[in-house]
Amino acid sequence: MIRDYTDHAANERTYLAWVRTGIAVMALGFVIEKFNLFVLTIGGSIILEGAAGALVERRLERLSGPLARDGGGVLVLGGIGLIAIATWRFIHTRRLLDDEQTHKASVGRIELIALAALLLVVAGFGAFLAMG
Repeated sequence: MIRDYTDHAANERTYLAWVRTGIAVMALGFVIEKFNLFVLTIGGSIILEGAAGALVERRLERLSGPLARDGGGVLVLGGIGLIAIATWRFIHTRRLLDDEQTHKASVGRIELIALAALLLVVAGFGAFLAMG
């Protein structure tokens, strides 16, 4: 039997939850990239004259703006970053669990920075959708 098996299992479950979150963030980034490609394709194929054409063109430009263009890539990189941080944290916690000494539990700065960055990205996309 593994010493402190329940602690190691909890560490692994937490790691897998972070990996799932990173994959979900990456998948959202891929969806945004594909949607932007779809909007650009639709915009290139629609040929309308007059005020209706100008209105459609403005709306499509707004949908495929810099946030939509670069947001997907940022989310994919953010998902990769989350998985990298989760892997580092998993290994670090595993070493601490295997150590005979008692260690204090603390929230690291890396986790707080990742949380703040994720919240800013979500707020940015929320504002983009609210204005669109």
